[in-house]
Amino acid sequence: MDARLNEWLEQASSLYGMLPKEYAWVIQLFIVVLLTLTLNYIAKRFFDRLAQRFERTKNQWDDTLLDAARKPLGMLIWLVGLFWAMDIVRANSDVDLFDAVEPVRRIAVIAMMAWFMIRLAAGLEQQLMEPGPKRRPMDATTAQAVGKLLKASVLITALLVMLQTLGFSVSGVLAFGGVGGIAVGFAARDLLANFFGALMIYLDRPFKVGDWVRSPDKNIEGTVEEIGWRLTRVRTFDQRPLYVPNATFASISVENPSRMFNRRIYETVGIRYQDAEQMASIVEAVKQMLIEHDQIETDNQVLIVSFDNYGPSSLDFFVYTFTKTINWVRFHEIKQEILLKVYEIIRDHGADIAFPTSTLHLPDPIQIYKDQAEHE
Repeated sequence: MDARLNEWLEQASSLYGMLPKEYAWVIQLFIVVLLTLTLNYIAKRFFDRLAQRFERTKNQWDDTLLDAARKPLGMLIWLVGLFWAMDIVRANSDVDLFDAVEPVRRIAVIAMMAWFMIRLAAGLEQQLMEPGPKRRPMDATTAQAVGKLLKASVLITALLVMLQTLGFSVSGVLAFGGVGGIAVGFAARDLLANFFGALMIYLDRPFKVGDWVRSPDKNIEGTVEEIGWRLTRVRTFDQRPLYVPNATFASISVENPSRMFNRRIYETVGIRYQDAEQMASIVEAVKQMLIEHDQIETDNQVLIVSFDNYGPSSLDFFVYTFTKTINWVRFHEIKQEILLKVYEIIRDHGADIAFPTSTLHLPDPIQIYKDQAEHE
C-alpha cells in the first residue's frame, strides 16, 4: 500500500513539474479542495462512530458536547480549506482585495468557537430541564435564565475579541460604552426597565413557565409560555397569545393559582320557610357528608356548614370547604358531586330548595259587585 502511494505521489509530482508555471497553482487549488472534502468526510465518519458509542453510555453530557461540536467543526473544516485556497489564489494574483483574508480568517475562527459555545449552552439548558438518574430536573424558567445568561456572555466576549483582533482597543470600546451608557440609558429606559423586570421575575420567582397567572389590576390571565428579557408571553384561556412587558409586573399584583394547596367550595343554598324545622338536621347531614367525603380536606382547612340568613323567600345556609385537588377540571367534578348530594339530603328530609316567591295578604274578604246601575 505504501509503495502504491509513493508511486502515485511521484507521478503527481512529475505531472506537476510538467505543467506550465502559470497553471501550477490550479493543481494546488485542486489538491486543497480534495483534502478539504476528504477531511470533512473523515470528520463526519468519526462523529458518527463517536455518537454510536456515546449512545450506549448513561452519561448525557457527552452527547450534548458531541452535538454542540459537530456542526461548528464541520463548518470550520470548510472555512480552513476556503481560506487556504484563497491564500493560493492571492499568491498568484495582484488583487488587493485578498489582503483582507487574514483578518476575516481570524474572525471566522472566533465565530466558530462562539457558535460552539452557544450550542453547548443550549444543550446545557435542555439537559437541566430533563430529569436524570440522580438529580431532579430544573424548572424551565431557571434553565432558560441560565441559558440566556451564558449565551449573552459568549456573544459579548466574542464581539470584544473580534474587535481586538481587528486592531480596535477594547479598553477604548469599554470606555466609550461607559460614557455613552448614560445617553443610551435615557434613550432606552423602557428597554432597561423590561430587562430589570425580567431579572426580578428570575430572582423573586412569582411565577414560572407553565404556571397559571392572573392579575386583578390588569386584564391578564392565562398560562405562562415564555419569559423573555423584554416580554413575557401568556397564553390566554381562549388560546390567544398575550405579550406583557416585564416592567408591568413591577407595578401590578399577580395571582398564581397554580401554587394553591386546595380549591375552595363556597356556596349558599336556600330552603323554603315552611321547611324551617328541618334546617338543623339538614345542616348537620350536609356537614357529615363533607367530613366523610374522600376528596374534601378536613385536617388542615376550615369546614363550615351553617344557617346564615333569612332571605326574602328562603332560609339560607352556606357550605364552606376545600377540596384536596387543585386541578381545575377535577375540582368542578367534585363540586358538582357535592352540590347534587346537598340536594339529595334536602329532599330526603322532606324539604325543597326555595325559589323567589311573593305572598299577598288581604285583611278583609273581597266582594265583587256589579255596576250600581245594573244593581238598581
